[in-house]
Amino acid sequence: MEKEGKSDADNRSTITVNVKFSGRSIPVEISDECTVKHLKSLLQPLTNVLSRGQKLIFKGKVLVDEITLKSSEVGNGAKIMLMASQGLHQGDGPIRKEASNLPTARRMPEAMRPKRDVPQVPVVKSQLERWKATGVVALSECNLKVLPDEVLTCGPSARVLDLSHNAIQHLPAAINSLSSLQKLILNGNEIMDNSLSWEELASIKSLMVISLNQNHIATLPPEVGTLTGLRQLHIAHNELTGLPSEIGLLTSLEVLKVNNNRIRSIPESIGGCVSLIEVDLSSNLLVELPETISKLKDLKALYLRNNGLKSLPSSIFTQCCQLSTLDLHGTEITIDVICQIEGWENFDERRRSKHQKQLDFRVSSSGKFDEGADQS
Repeated sequence: MEKEGKSDADNRSTITVNVKFSGRSIPVEISDECTVKHLKSLLQPLTNVLSRGQKLIFKGKVLVDEITLKSSEVGNGAKIMLMASQGLHQGDGPIRKEASNLPTARRMPEAMRPKRDVPQVPVVKSQLERWKATGVVALSECNLKVLPDEVLTCGPSARVLDLSHNAIQHLPAAINSLSSLQKLILNGNEIMDNSLSWEELASIKSLMVISLNQNHIATLPPEVGTLTGLRQLHIAHNELTGLPSEIGLLTSLEVLKVNNNRIRSIPESIGGCVSLIEVDLSSNLLVELPETISKLKDLKALYLRNNGLKSLPSSIFTQCCQLSTLDLHGTEITIDVICQIEGWENFDERRRSKHQKQLDFRVSSSGKFDEGADQS
């Protein structure tokens, strides 16, 4: 015998709504019993616009977060307009109509791009002598596609190798002949996942700084954990989707800058990077941070701007006792949220003291104090 009446599940129906945003139509399947707030959470990864930065308009009216779609009279095939608040986005910005393969923020300025029809700048004898005398091999903006053989003849004389803004796709394994190298700068080249031999770089025990900003790196290999003497790692404006767990083996690392990538999560092992002082994770796709980040006792600056973060590790203010700079602008975490976290008062005192010192020594160009997060 059939039961009379219908269950709640029977009353629900899955509908498809079409959200108009930036010249495109985004179809979203959702239950009509879901709230507008839930719809916004589904739209966040599809548009990069934070939930609190979305205004959804249906039939000329702004939809209210706590109301269900059914109660809002949003049915199957409904057309909803999304308006985005400026600055409230994750990653490099809202996803527009036809996103190019390489986001604008990762593109090298046209003036710095190597000209295809311009020959590689040759290495002259006086240059080679200067490199050996100063220890600085300066080859930025020289239209290079490969590392000149002359560089390797510098051997242990080379301390700094600057190859910025060329078109280099590969570094030879023989790079380890530069046995006293301290800084390797490869910003703005054509470096990809297999372009570097991390094992060979690890054999250069003096290497302290690697800068790979503005390249095409999507994955860091586990071998990065063998560079135990590394103090600074810069891989901003690439295509990283995550960091390997071996990153935690870099116990001497002081500066980690991986902003403007596509990183969705940070490994728990980050807590092993006990020497970290500055970490920049801005403009990624993070929704949470591991609690182990609170183990970074020396951390002074943490940049998290433009992510989908909704909360911070609960012990970040009580355990990161050196932290004095925290940037949460353009996240779901507003100033009224962070001031409820345990240890907030001591953190607030440290950052205000730092600001005052900057004013006293005229380091800050503006006397305005930055709260570090948006107002609710």
